[in-house]
Amino acid sequence: MMNRRCLSAAVLTAACLVPAVPGRARDVEPNTLSGAERTAGWRLLFDGKTTNGWRGFKKDGFPTQGWAVADGCLKKGPTGAGDSLGAGDIVTRDTFGDFDLRFEWRVAAGGNSGVKYFVTEERAGPIAHEYQVLDDTGHPDAKVGTHRQTAAFYDVLAPSPTAKELKPVGQFNQSRVLVRGNHVEHWLNGAKVLEYELGSPELKAAIAKSKFKDVAGFGTKIEGRILLQDHGDEVCYRNLKIQAPPR
Repeated sequence: MMNRRCLSAAVLTAACLVPAVPGRARDVEPNTLSGAERTAGWRLLFDGKTTNGWRGFKKDGFPTQGWAVADGCLKKGPTGAGDSLGAGDIVTRDTFGDFDLRFEWRVAAGGNSGVKYFVTEERAGPIAHEYQVLDDTGHPDAKVGTHRQTAAFYDVLAPSPTAKELKPVGQFNQSRVLVRGNHVEHWLNGAKVLEYELGSPELKAAIAKSKFKDVAGFGTKIEGRILLQDHGDEVCYRNLKIQAPPR
């Protein structure tokens, strides 16, 4: 077990990294589960063929425009009109508390998206914790600061610059969000790049400096949905799978 004193409430240094949980074999068909994964309780959030299990944020059905199943991906096409302000955000029909979420993503040049968790539709908009998905070299948000770059807890905590290895635009990255109790981790391409404790003084201080400072209850744990963000840019998601304890 890793020495907890090695851990920062915000960002890990490279010395604190541990190997990722062994993943799927390279020859396994995308959007499928291995026998070992099924035995371990994993389930797919995207079957590679349909949009089953998803719907629009605060909507009964899946969006009729914008998203498509193509090339084994759940793909959001560009609007051609800049930031769509989340008009096409989609959420899981199920909610989750503790979970281990894995997904692969590929963003177009200059693209912006995100995977949100602890999503509740009781708020006016899709305000939630976000694993940032971004073209760090071509999107203006990346220039604001590392707290808005890929694998960040968007606008709150930045990923470790020494641990983070982002693949070039056009290639798939592997990401992971792990929630166990109040402990949360962000992973990128097999490395843990960020961790924090819900409700901790360190997290509260970071939120107080963010755009979420006035959002009631932000930074506390809730059972919520997983959301794929429509930011107006092209992004592809595949191999979306989750392991969560039965409720």
